[in-house]
Amino acid sequence: MRILILGAGKMGSFFVDLLSFDHEVAVYDTEPKRLRFLYNTQRFTSLDEVDAFNPELVINAVSLKYTLQAFDDLLPHIGPDCVLSDISSVKTGFKEYYESTGHRYVSSHPMFGPTFANLGNLSHENAILINEGEYMGRVFFRDLYTRLGLNLKEMSFSEHDETMGYSLSIPFVSTFVFAAIMKHQDTPGTTFKRHMKIARGVLSEDDTLLREILFNPNTKPKIGAIRDELKRLIEIIDAHDEQAMNGYFTQLRHNIEN
Repeated sequence: MRILILGAGKMGSFFVDLLSFDHEVAVYDTEPKRLRFLYNTQRFTSLDEVDAFNPELVINAVSLKYTLQAFDDLLPHIGPDCVLSDISSVKTGFKEYYESTGHRYVSSHPMFGPTFANLGNLSHENAILINEGEYMGRVFFRDLYTRLGLNLKEMSFSEHDETMGYSLSIPFVSTFVFAAIMKHQDTPGTTFKRHMKIARGVLSEDDTLLREILFNPNTKPKIGAIRDELKRLIEIIDAHDEQAMNGYFTQLRHNIEN
């Protein structure tokens, strides 16, 4: 299959390495320096070069802010039978956009961002495949993710963004709060150092990604739930209520075991 990958960042480069030995792969990026170390692939810096390549599948791996614009720029350079796909972590409005293009499409979310994941061993990582769109496209990504040993879940666009409200918004916001109030420690404990590692990793992500995760319509209610829990905890602390605190610990342990 002829596969065009948009964007030669961390995930785009990962997909180039993953697919280039089994398919005819090309990668497009507006910054030539990002293409320097990619091999076994055609490297494009102009969309005019895409015309002759005539891709059968496009994997859009550009930053979330530019995902739909990248599709808009690409559409005049691909044939009507080309399947569009994205790997975005927030998919608000994507279904409507895809259906407006007239192209077949498939959407997925590999939840093993390169910040923390070991890309050489993904057996403990997850991926989400959107169960809407083009059937054979879903088969392609289902087989691909299964070969990587990923735990694969299928859900709709709306279910995906609701899930991201939990799996991304809550830990990201919790990390932001930690980073906002922390002070330098000359003798940090083990737990503090672990939180620092997480905070540095999260804040090394692209600002656009962080912003769009927070702007996910499902994020605000989760932040409200965090606020309510902090209020509850402050009330227990103010009352020095040992029984209530023990009950609170029991609830927390129950939550993380399920």
